[in-house]
Amino acid sequence: MTSQFDAIIIGTGQAGPSLAGRLSKAGMQVAIIERKRFGGTCVNTGCTPTKTMVASAYVAHTVRRAGGYGVNVGGRATVDMKAVKARKDAISSHSSLRVESWLRGMKNVTVFVGTAQFEDAGTVRVDSERLRASHIFINVGGRAFVPPLPGVDGISYLTNSSMMAVDFLPRHLIVVGGSYVGLEFAQMFRRFGSEVTVVEKHSRLIPREDEDVSEAIRDILVGEGVDVRTDATCIRVEPKDEGVVAGIDCREGEPKIFGSHLLLAVGRVPNTDDLGLERAAVAMDAQGYIKVDEQCRTSVPGIWALGDCNGRGAFTHTSYNDFEIVAANLLDGDPRRLSDRIPCYALYTDPPLGRIGLTEAEVKRSGRSSLTGKMAMTDVNRAVERGETQGFMKVVVDANTHEILGAAILGLNGDEVVHSLLDVMYARAPYTVVRRAVHIHPTVSELIPTLLGTLGSPAGL
Repeated sequence: MTSQFDAIIIGTGQAGPSLAGRLSKAGMQVAIIERKRFGGTCVNTGCTPTKTMVASAYVAHTVRRAGGYGVNVGGRATVDMKAVKARKDAISSHSSLRVESWLRGMKNVTVFVGTAQFEDAGTVRVDSERLRASHIFINVGGRAFVPPLPGVDGISYLTNSSMMAVDFLPRHLIVVGGSYVGLEFAQMFRRFGSEVTVVEKHSRLIPREDEDVSEAIRDILVGEGVDVRTDATCIRVEPKDEGVVAGIDCREGEPKIFGSHLLLAVGRVPNTDDLGLERAAVAMDAQGYIKVDEQCRTSVPGIWALGDCNGRGAFTHTSYNDFEIVAANLLDGDPRRLSDRIPCYALYTDPPLGRIGLTEAEVKRSGRSSLTGKMAMTDVNRAVERGETQGFMKVVVDANTHEILGAAILGLNGDEVVHSLLDVMYARAPYTVVRRAVHIHPTVSELIPTLLGTLGSPAGL
């Protein structure tokens, strides 16, 4: 039996449910398919649960520093990992159930639970059900990439997803991957009490960032007792005494690291390998990402790809923006495009890094004349009062147009403060608009005008 719909949505990550809501309100009959947990990566194994755990780690770290604030907590702080996990599970489950309840309560929307596979460009099978529609939207997200390290098939390892089941304190956690996911877990579990070693193949952590950002984050982690090993050009693993040993070729340090647990955090791959996209003739790139145009349309008319699986963004906020772009073009006559958005994201170490636009290195490679301003968080009264003065703020502007090209705020509330610059970038206003603004004291944001006042001479002149 085949059921006919106006639209089929595969996946309930950030884009899918909101799109279902818009399409249903437009009078379309919608089928939405979820194979496992409603809400996608963000709600179940990404943003929501990990930032909940980051919050627990922050409290543990603060309690240990309480004496410096004149607060006597009496004795040494201990962490109950089962309680940490229970809190995380409760918050994550609540979010997932809200998404499912929202979808099941939508008018004109039918929820299917199972694995979706294309039979052709207009037909999707969900287990024994066949669904047809003239509009199909793919929102299947991604998962952790497991690198082909020598010996990896013979050991137990963790990924960001399986870390969600950890309710104990690893004695020594080896993190392979010195980028965003790996560093968040590294600091988190060090604060919980684990010994932690980060192994990164590049010469520095988070190599896509500017060198000063990488070095500052390394200093923060090392200062908390995280061992960082870079230039790990060859990594191999093997089981050892109910744990794991990682062999690494680095310029410095011991060639072997003995750990109790191994976390692989070296990137993501799209969940497109079992969709049967070849039967629908949907084009993909060599990594399995679905090729899309500026409006998230695939190579096949009537099929769109949104979120992580299209390779045009790897964040919850970019996935939601994909929904906005698709809905604007389909329903509102508003020709929004992927290229309209400005790159922005955060690294949720403590302190966090808020990043927008281009890095300083990218601006220099572009050849344009630019101005750079930078100031340490030790100059921010709010940070001094909080006793959290690590990091710095940096902004790069076009020397000719005075438009803001990019910024990095590594410091107290950096993930929030950076939006004051991001909004000005969207307005395409000159940096002088913010430079002359009067902000509330004492805040971190009040130093943004001061930061802009530190702009030097045009780079390269």
